Amino acid sequence: MGVSDAGKTTLMDVLSGRKTGGVIEGDIRIGGHPKVQDTYARISGYCEQTDINSPQITIEESVTFSAWLRLPSHIDRRTKSEFVADVLQMIELEDIKDDLVAYPGVSGLSNEQRKRLTIAIELVSNPSIIFMDEPTSGLDARAAAIVMRVVKNIVKTRRSVVCTIHQPSIDIFEAFDEVTK
Repeated sequence: MGVSDAGKTTLMDVLSGRKTGGVIEGDIRIGGHPKVQDTYARISGYCEQTDINSPQITIEESVTFSAWLRLPSHIDRRTKSEFVADVLQMIELEDIKDDLVAYPGVSGLSNEQRKRLTIAIELVSNPSIIFMDEPTSGLDARAAAIVMRVVKNIVKTRRSVVCTIHQPSIDIFEAFDEVTK
């Protein structure tokens, strides 16, 4: 948590292995062991602060496309489809799965629905740990609360969630505090 330019995203990028520029010094250890980036990349997902989704396809098509690209090829079509359906339910998008993503601020999904879609696209790769860079930024209190409810749904599946957050309301701050409970 911190103000703009405090280094939240940079820290998250370094921890997740996505930082490609600058100088990084020191060791990253997980459970006391040096982090092996190739392994870590396979078990983690990363939701960027900005949502970049294809406007011409539906929510379900977006998540399905991600599943086909990211899940192992030995997983059959039916299992992938069932997993996509499970993710859509967990992220609370199943009721609008046939809606077009469309263009931000013009048509289609709200900002909060776009955030949840971004999370679903990462979650469908079945990561053990998921990084979220300011998932509530730019959202009103109601929309932020919905995103936090989705984060709680993810935690209930025994996945680790690492988030940055910028100037949260007390309700959102307490929601982060309660995620592990």
